[in-house]
Amino acid sequence: MNLKAQALDPQMKGLIKLAVMAVGGQGGGVLTSWIEAVAQANGYAVQATSVAGVAQRTGATIYYIEMAPDGERAPVFSLAPAAGDVDILIAAEMIEAGRAILRGFVTPDRTTLITSTHRSLAVSEKMVPGDGTVDSRDVRVAAEAAAQRLIMFDMEKVAVDSGSVISSSLFGALAGSGALPFARETFEEAIRASGKGVETSLAAFGQAFSVASNPETPAETVVAAGSKKYRVQGSEKLLQNWHLLLRRIQEFPTEVQEITTAGLHKVVDFQDLDYGQSYLDRLDRVLGKDHAHEGFRLTREAAKYIANAMAYDDVIRVADLKTRGNRFQRVRGEMGVSSEALMKITEFMHPRAEELVGLLPVRWGRKIEAQKSWMERIEHYFCKGRRLRTDSFFAFALLYLLGGLRGWRLRSLRHATEIEHMERWLSVSLGYLDQNYALAVEVLRCRRIVKGYSDTHARGLSKFDRVLEGIALVSARKDSADWASRLREAALKDEKGEALDGALKTIRSFV
Repeated sequence: MNLKAQALDPQMKGLIKLAVMAVGGQGGGVLTSWIEAVAQANGYAVQATSVAGVAQRTGATIYYIEMAPDGERAPVFSLAPAAGDVDILIAAEMIEAGRAILRGFVTPDRTTLITSTHRSLAVSEKMVPGDGTVDSRDVRVAAEAAAQRLIMFDMEKVAVDSGSVISSSLFGALAGSGALPFARETFEEAIRASGKGVETSLAAFGQAFSVASNPETPAETVVAAGSKKYRVQGSEKLLQNWHLLLRRIQEFPTEVQEITTAGLHKVVDFQDLDYGQSYLDRLDRVLGKDHAHEGFRLTREAAKYIANAMAYDDVIRVADLKTRGNRFQRVRGEMGVSSEALMKITEFMHPRAEELVGLLPVRWGRKIEAQKSWMERIEHYFCKGRRLRTDSFFAFALLYLLGGLRGWRLRSLRHATEIEHMERWLSVSLGYLDQNYALAVEVLRCRRIVKGYSDTHARGLSKFDRVLEGIALVSARKDSADWASRLREAALKDEKGEALDGALKTIRSFV
């Protein structure tokens, strides 16, 4: 259906209504100030307002701008956008574009929609134990139907590649769209006048301008995926041993080499080369019972999930990750902090008694763990939430020393517990192999349920054990693999395991 543009009141001639929907940290305020500066430089009266929200991070905010050619009478502008009454809608990511469409700000008779295709996950998406990411394809389809004109590409990547933030590439896309009747030079002058990060902002602006102004320019660049290269460093002897492990992987079937290399890198980074050797030994055990059926699907899944099980998140691992140099570099990059600026980072640490006891030798740890009174004392005296400033010497040194205990890890109660649980899981999977190959694969995939640290890990472990109990009830059925998949997905749906409870009740009703 073709919709004609609405007839405008003559007194509204030249009035432009623009809304920006952005999340805290994406520079929505800076973008708004640039648009104001461009309008004023071109002789327009302009007003900008903002309505803050609390959807995620520091809140999803709607910035609203109205502008009109300056005349004898000062115009009276609105303070907020209205449904069906927005000329230009800028969305800093796909779900913000979806919210704008749902609220009626994007209409096919008048709205130019400019949106980035990348995602900044909402809290509701992060809370799901499995993959809670909203499918952006539905938003894309809705945007194509709702907008009069659509400009859509990954503006976050354009900004990051230029060393800038997304507000710069959004500004470039706005200028390149031609939706505002202003020359490119006035947009660039607004960036220069701000005096901050000018060169990188102009670089991101220029790239986005080129994509938005040239319909023939591919909006999305697809890079062929090759084998991931891992950067390793160490003494000559360590590097020689690393390459020996890689040569061992070359003896594996071609179908499993890439995922096995990724798994090896993960477990060696977690512990050491000997630990990597034990990872390959376990995978050899699975491969010895697998066959070429379905491209060694069992071994490929084992390569992934054995690595995940061996590289569990314990106190040592968490402390190690929090004190790595590349983490501080990543935080600086995400926050846009220069290397000269002083950055302060506060870590919130709240270990449970189980985490602390898990650091003890196996025999001591099990004795203490078995005594409820001792666990309660440890919880009372030591397991209080603490905030540690890792930009200070004491806090950083404390975590750094704790992260350096990886040599002790293999003698700890936590490690013994994790390995025992992993071996039981592998035995269950391989026990089903002769009767049902697909079921054995699904049992391996159930390891997805176990993840995270502290309470998150405990909840996942509990649901994982319940899923294996449910699988045992249906293991003799021809559709047992399907039921195993359903149980796993039910366990990943919610934190409390309510969906899993329902699935288990269904199974028990017919077993």
